[in-house]
Amino acid sequence: MARATRSGTRADAVVLAGCVVLSLLVTILPAPLRQSVAGAVRETFVGPLIRLQAQFERARGAFIERDLSAARLDSLVLRNADLTDMVRENDRLRALLGLGARVRSAFVPAEALHRPEMGEAHTVIVTAGHEDGVVERSAVVAPEGLVGTVIGTEASTSTAMLWTHPDFRVSAMSADGSAFGIIGPHLADAPARFLLELRGIPFRDSLPAGMAVVSSGLGSVFPRGIPIGTVLEELETGEGWSRTYLVRPMVMPADVTIVMVLLPMTERNDLSAVWSSPASADSARQAIRRGADSLAAPAGGPPVTPGSRPPP
Repeated sequence: MARATRSGTRADAVVLAGCVVLSLLVTILPAPLRQSVAGAVRETFVGPLIRLQAQFERARGAFIERDLSAARLDSLVLRNADLTDMVRENDRLRALLGLGARVRSAFVPAEALHRPEMGEAHTVIVTAGHEDGVVERSAVVAPEGLVGTVIGTEASTSTAMLWTHPDFRVSAMSADGSAFGIIGPHLADAPARFLLELRGIPFRDSLPAGMAVVSSGLGSVFPRGIPIGTVLEELETGEGWSRTYLVRPMVMPADVTIVMVLLPMTERNDLSAVWSSPASADSARQAIRRGADSLAAPAGGPPVTPGSRPPP
């Protein structure tokens, strides 16, 4: 290795000496001959280097332009995502406003703060507490339907149990009032974990797929008529005295950010007319949105803000 290093150093010294000698020779040549030699050097050595540098600069510019274009595209994608979120949030606010106009009773609008980082996948913090009239066992709803129930209150916040909680139960019935049972979470592996079970339906009663399921109002916890879901199919349980049905929920708790807490006065009401067609979440949202539009721009009156109470 040392011998190779000495050989490389000796070669460099020889090349340097040759360059010095050539430089001295060029300086003593006549002017026309010096110009010829300089032109030959420019064409032979300098020209290719200049062209190579130009190509390098063009390639560098192309890379920079590509990075700028990618940055602009990323910015547009992020802006579009933010705009989509804003539109979705605005739609939910309008829907909640319309729901309040249709409930026309005691309720508190609030935010639902999820806490997955604390391992609380089945509860949320609601930004309304006992100072706002919220009490334990108050129903928590969204424009689409049932979300859960309050299990603890503080001054300005509450803890709500989502319907995905293993202990969640609600007395339910078919939308036509022909069958009554108990709704609870379907404790299975994902994705079936995010479905519900309607249990205790008398064996003589049979529910078709697509039948809407709403709260029955029994038990003094949830008012009657809150949409819960739609029947998917009957489950094989081996029980000869009752039927159990798999139910697709109206509300996915992970998507909920704005909710309404129904106060005790509301819990004694029948809310069947609030959701005019619980069998279809789309038609329910459209009806609620029409109510929000009419509330936001009443004929001959000032506009109503989201935090105001609709006239009786």
